[in-house]
Amino acid sequence: MPDLGRIAGGIRLSVTTLTVVPLRLGAIDRRAAGVAMSVAPAIGIVLGAVIAGVGLGAVALGTTSLLGAVLAIAASVGLTRGLHLDGLADTVDALGSYRDPEAALAIMRKPDVGPFGVAAIVLVLLAQVASAATMLGRPWYAAAAGMTAATAAGRLAIGFACRRGVPAAREDGLGALVAGTVGRPALVLGLAAVAGVAVASVPGRPWQGPLAVLIAGVAAIGLVRHAVGRLRGVTGDVLGATCELAVTVTYVVGSM
Repeated sequence: MPDLGRIAGGIRLSVTTLTVVPLRLGAIDRRAAGVAMSVAPAIGIVLGAVIAGVGLGAVALGTTSLLGAVLAIAASVGLTRGLHLDGLADTVDALGSYRDPEAALAIMRKPDVGPFGVAAIVLVLLAQVASAATMLGRPWYAAAAGMTAATAAGRLAIGFACRRGVPAAREDGLGALVAGTVGRPALVLGLAAVAGVAVASVPGRPWQGPLAVLIAGVAAIGLVRHAVGRLRGVTGDVLGATCELAVTVTYVVGSM
């Protein structure tokens, strides 16, 4: 029999980790954490629909596609507390330092952001805004599908970063709780769901959206492997960086 309490706890953990929605968690173990990371793509689809609605709503009210894209990406940052961007900055600073694992992990713990991290945030946000503006110039259903798929692809990438066999870099923190908890069936179902959403994102090219999701997944796996090689595992910051990388790649490829 499925443990409904653990499943419910995992869903609540996924919502509170990936969005600003506050939910009471209670006791959370690694099995519940595995549920949380497995359902992350579903949370991403809902979140992406809201973000797409912001952009489409702004355009419907008479703004330009560019301003609509800025508002949509701003909503994305706000609805996630900028948590993944923070992880991106810390990960880039750590990996860019070329220090040993212990020193690189110490850099991740520092509250300040270095020049690599700042540059990474700026470039990622610019790429997402420019790509979203292109999508908002398409029919509304295509724009909605493309922006939703990009957001969900980032959360799917977190699942790939937490797949079984990937170790945690530290004995504490989010990475230690979720690393190695997601099985292959959940990843396959998540990939199918996100790719299915992406089919309608490019009118006349039903293959391009799913291809964007697939390329984003490959990029995310590459980043995780590099992080494991440099840091001996993943951390919560690496999960955030993986998410933002996949979101950006999906936006860029999907907007071409």
